[in-house]
Amino acid sequence: MSSASRLALLIVATIAGGLLADSRAGPWGQPLVSLWVWGLVGWLLWRERELRPRLLACLLIATTGEVVLSLAWGLYDYRLGNLPLFVPPGHVLLYWLGLQLAERLPAWLLSWAPRLAVVAVSALALAGLDWLGPPLLLLFLLCVWRGPAPRLYVTMFLLSLLMELWGTWLGCWSWRPLAPGLGWPVGNPPLAAGAFYCVLDLLSDAAQPRRSLRTA
Repeated sequence: MSSASRLALLIVATIAGGLLADSRAGPWGQPLVSLWVWGLVGWLLWRERELRPRLLACLLIATTGEVVLSLAWGLYDYRLGNLPLFVPPGHVLLYWLGLQLAERLPAWLLSWAPRLAVVAVSALALAGLDWLGPPLLLLFLLCVWRGPAPRLYVTMFLLSLLMELWGTWLGCWSWRPLAPGLGWPVGNPPLAAGAFYCVLDLLSDAAQPRRSLRTA
C-alpha cells in the first residue's frame, strides 16, 4: 500500500472517528479531536508542498464559509452552538481526499451521480421537504457541465454527502428546518450540500492551476 493510500485511510478514519468522538466522548471530545485534526493538517501541509497553496486557500475559504453560513446566516447549527475548531481543517482533509480519489472515479459514476441527484433532489422538493436542494443542485450541475474538473466535483459531492449524513445522524450539527430569511424547508442534511465544495474548488483553484484533473 502506498503512502498516499495509507494517508487517505487515516483521513477517512479521522473524519468518521472524529465526528463520533465529538458527539460521544464528553467535554474532552471536541478539544481532542480539534488538536488531532489540526496536527494532521499541519503535517499534510508540510508533506504536500505542491498542493500547499491550494490547501491553504481551501482552509481560508472554508473558514469564511462556515462563519457566513453557520454563525451569520444560521443555516445550520453545531451541537454546542459554536464553530468547532476541527471543522475548517476538516474541510481541508476532505478536500485532499477528494483530490486523490477523483482520478479513480469510475466513468459510470461520473455519468449517473448527477442524474440520480436530479431525481432525489427533485422528489424532495416536490414533497415540500427541501427547497434549498434545487438551487444547490443547479450550481452542482453547472460546475459539472461547465467547470474544469467534473470528476472532482462529483467526487466531492458524494464524499460530502456521506460526511453530512454521518455528522447529522450523530448530532454533531443540524440544518435549520427553515432557511433563515427565506422560509424555505431544508433537509437535514440537504442532499445537494456538496455543491458548496464545487465553489470551494473553483475559488481554491486560483491558488494553484491544476492540470491532471481537468478531464471529463
